[in-house]
Amino acid sequence: MDPRQRELAARIAGRRGAVRGPFRVWLHSPEMCERAESLGAFARFDCSLPKHLRELTLLMAARNWDAQYSWNAHVHQAVEAGIPEAAVKAIAEKREAVFDDAADQAFYRFCREILEEHFVADETFARALEHFGAKALVDTIGALGNFTMLGMCLNTFQVDLQADKEPPFPDIRGYGRVTADRDDDGPRP
Repeated sequence: MDPRQRELAARIAGRRGAVRGPFRVWLHSPEMCERAESLGAFARFDCSLPKHLRELTLLMAARNWDAQYSWNAHVHQAVEAGIPEAAVKAIAEKREAVFDDAADQAFYRFCREILEEHFVADETFARALEHFGAKALVDTIGALGNFTMLGMCLNTFQVDLQADKEPPFPDIRGYGRVTADRDDDGPRP
């Protein structure tokens, strides 16, 4: 690493404990790494969303992009932060998740619509705005965008799938989708 990469690596390790996952890729472009780390730190630690919803945005974006590394790294944190295990399982299986708390359900619906439909219905937006306010919705979009970029990076550069972890998604093995004409041994050659 050159001096700039070493400086960034030290800063990342200081904040996150080690340089792993996407940062090992992003360090190839120190300018990109610095900006991605800053946005990621804001989305994970400093934005206006409560911790359980920050973790929910990460899981939802990870599943949307089939980013197993992100999912595996955060699924236990999401449950510890208060996301019900049944909701986590539903998201992993691409089924509708149900939350007892009306605000959490409105948040989930808002995130799901923007990720899957690329738009948010007026009623969904109004309900989420009522529960969270404009600042939190802006932070939500920033977090989803950051975690989307993260998933794209992890999949494109085939970042370590954590061999000690069970594959989290029933339709994904390695870096590919399981289809009827393909076995479960991993990505196509």
